[in-house]
Amino acid sequence: MKLIVVKKLIVFISIVFSIVYSETVYRVPIEGVIDLGLPPYIKRVIKEAESSSIDAIIFEINTFGGRVDAATQIKDAILSSEVQTVAFINRRAISAGALISLSCEKVFMTGGGLIGAATAVDMSGKKGSEKVISFMREEMASTAEQRGRNKKIARGMVDEELSFTHLILNQDSILVQDIEGRKEGKLISLTTDQALKYQIADGTAENIDSVLDSLGYKNVQIVEKGENWSEDIVRFLTNPVVASLLTTFGFLGILFELQSPGWGIPGFVGLTCLVLSLSASYIAQLATMSDLLFVFAGLGTILLEILVIPGFGIIGIFGFGLLMYGLYLLLLPDIPVGEEIVGQAMDGFFIGLVGSVIGLVLLARLMIKTKFWKQLTSPDVQKKTDGFSNSFGWESYKGMEGIADTDLHPSGWIRVSDKRVFVVSEGDFIEKGAEIIVLSVDGNRVVVRELKE
Repeated sequence: MKLIVVKKLIVFISIVFSIVYSETVYRVPIEGVIDLGLPPYIKRVIKEAESSSIDAIIFEINTFGGRVDAATQIKDAILSSEVQTVAFINRRAISAGALISLSCEKVFMTGGGLIGAATAVDMSGKKGSEKVISFMREEMASTAEQRGRNKKIARGMVDEELSFTHLILNQDSILVQDIEGRKEGKLISLTTDQALKYQIADGTAENIDSVLDSLGYKNVQIVEKGENWSEDIVRFLTNPVVASLLTTFGFLGILFELQSPGWGIPGFVGLTCLVLSLSASYIAQLATMSDLLFVFAGLGTILLEILVIPGFGIIGIFGFGLLMYGLYLLLLPDIPVGEEIVGQAMDGFFIGLVGSVIGLVLLARLMIKTKFWKQLTSPDVQKKTDGFSNSFGWESYKGMEGIADTDLHPSGWIRVSDKRVFVVSEGDFIEKGAEIIVLSVDGNRVVVRELKE
């Protein structure tokens, strides 16, 4: 009996010790297109791993690449990580995926895997400019050097104009004949066997468990780390199509507000869209302080024109120009990029601008005729207790004098014959409290002029 109790106690203690002293690793998938929504996710996982004293982060990579600016952000985060980082290339790490893989401390590849072909190209396969190629080439080389891997191979993955016949491995010069990309005009792409031979990869593995075995982890708890809702939102908002729509509605709201007195629903909608676009761009590191300065200066100038200065003139046009330039800068990363990225920025910008103009015209012709719009904008939403008077009998106000109850900019409210009436000035700005005279009445359109001595 005592023996049974002792055995149970030993088992219990073993379980407790295994739980307490088990090692924990994060598994982080990097699949599909590498876009601007991915870096915030990777940074968050690395920060959590550091704060929780996680033993290692395994990035399971299977990608044909994506945006260079997104890949460099991920690379920087991995290089600065205080937690061991491991790249598990599950089939392929092409282009930007190769840069991310090389930034990890250890690299493992499945049988039949592939790494390389990291030159910058557009959607049509056209090679990027020399500025972009040079940037990517040295990014790959410096990353490889920091992790103790061959710089010449890393450069050859980006620039097909490079060539070599020998490599230095383990302080020995060896002749290279099995890498096709060693020849000028060919990009380097390494199979699993070649990556092992030339010390780009540290081992082979067919699954996460074999990776852990190779690293010497025995009692391991694997924690799957996926994207959270906020990162999903950022990824959605930075999508080129969504970003273009936000720009469109932002422009539309601001343009429509410029045609209306005061500040209302169109301005609120436009401002909200711009805030969403700015927030997503800032999180994705597209927005720099200089970019935001242009945007906020433009918005501030426009608001000043709408709310303070009568009419819409040079100041308003200048503010709108600052806003457009700032929004265009938000679409461009702060690193050298190819024609594809610049083209996407231009397309998104002009789609937003043209779309807003078209939307403004449609609203002017269609929406303002709807019952909803009339209820939203016309004076009949005023209560009788406020002194509201409908159009019946307004003709009698012609020639009568009154007081501006609000600023007329150029429309607003006046007091005439103890009634509150919505009017429009001849075009001039009229301050609150000014004496006015009713010039004409056409339906519910009442035109006034300031009485001047």
